[in-house]
Amino acid sequence: MVDAHRTFVIVGGGLAGAKAAETLRAEGFSGRVILIGDERDHPYERPPLSKGYLAGKEERDSVFVHETAWYAGADVELHLGQPVTAVDRAARSVQLGDNTVIHYDKLLLATGAEPRRLDVPGTDLVGVHHLRRLAHADRLRNVLASLGRDNGHLVIAGAGWIGLEVASAARGYGAEVTIVEPEQTPLYQVIGPELGQIFTDLHSEHGVRFHFGVRLTEITGQDGLVLAARTDDGEEHPAHDVLAAIGAAPRSALAEAAGLAMADRAHGGGIAVDASLRTSDPHIFAAGDVAAVQHPLLGTRLRVEHWANALNSGPAAARAMLGQEVSYDRVPYFFSDQYDLGLEYSGWAPPGSYDQVVIRGDAGKREFIAFWLKDGKVLAGMNVNVWDVTEHIQQLIRAGGQIDADALADPSVPLESLL
Repeated sequence: MVDAHRTFVIVGGGLAGAKAAETLRAEGFSGRVILIGDERDHPYERPPLSKGYLAGKEERDSVFVHETAWYAGADVELHLGQPVTAVDRAARSVQLGDNTVIHYDKLLLATGAEPRRLDVPGTDLVGVHHLRRLAHADRLRNVLASLGRDNGHLVIAGAGWIGLEVASAARGYGAEVTIVEPEQTPLYQVIGPELGQIFTDLHSEHGVRFHFGVRLTEITGQDGLVLAARTDDGEEHPAHDVLAAIGAAPRSALAEAAGLAMADRAHGGGIAVDASLRTSDPHIFAAGDVAAVQHPLLGTRLRVEHWANALNSGPAAARAMLGQEVSYDRVPYFFSDQYDLGLEYSGWAPPGSYDQVVIRGDAGKREFIAFWLKDGKVLAGMNVNVWDVTEHIQQLIRAGGQIDADALADPSVPLESLL
């Protein structure tokens, strides 16, 4: 039986929110659990939106975190298709878009992130897309299939993970693809220029055209439809559709309006939380893409937008809400699939933070591990078409000791022996 005297409210219908609700019940919480999402779909995972589902390799139902019946079975109350418009910290309540007011004893904000918008003429045309929500993926999947049938052109603004994964899916359908990127390599802000050329070569071999060092300045059209995309070097690229893949911003407006402490832009913005995922209000927690965590292992405030962070921080926040001791020190992790290349990345090594990149294996064959080092210490590692090494890579990062670079580069030296 649910104890109506205690109510935990979760705002956000993604993976972090759903796993938090699951953990509350698994840990024995007997009060009300209310999960509020502004989409009508049940909570779902986002990686398939740019990978398997978008590419037509997975069914739509595969994206959902739980089967529909699970929520009723676990006594989790769902409010779907209903945004939260305000948090009243004094009254400990949230207000929904229909003016419903719900009291909470503890509140979890798992509001995620939203795609950054292109600020150029023509973004109101029918063929301009973003990819963040399931409805976006539904639409884009149909668009890519149509472009493939008709030999149509897709222009992608941005050569980050989303841009590259969508390019891979689009080429799978047979669509023509051009990527416009202001940096000189793909993924510059994530893996730096040393590894970016590998992804340039991979996509070029599959027929993707890159235009580096330029920005999109205008999308032209006729009768509401896209005709071309122009860049700041004066070039015009034929296009039937355009995808804006220029990053995401934390959906933190609700928390900011409630007066919660925010992280600064240098740390990715978002809601500032401590290692237990508690905000500046002791009754409010944050998890997933929106949370900027004071990271115990990395010694900095960090906001991570990847699947593993949502998967793990939702349960961690739930345990903290229950009063358990929590120190969220997970090594950041993400994965990507593009054509026949699969990879996993662990750690955090933005450009300027490292002084050496060590390659272990054969980068030419795209079967290798790359390590980013600072003063001989491993900051991050990325295994490309090499598997079952993530645990060892993360152990090297956690150990924080100096590693002999020659031994690290030698595949005959077991990684575990370097710990």
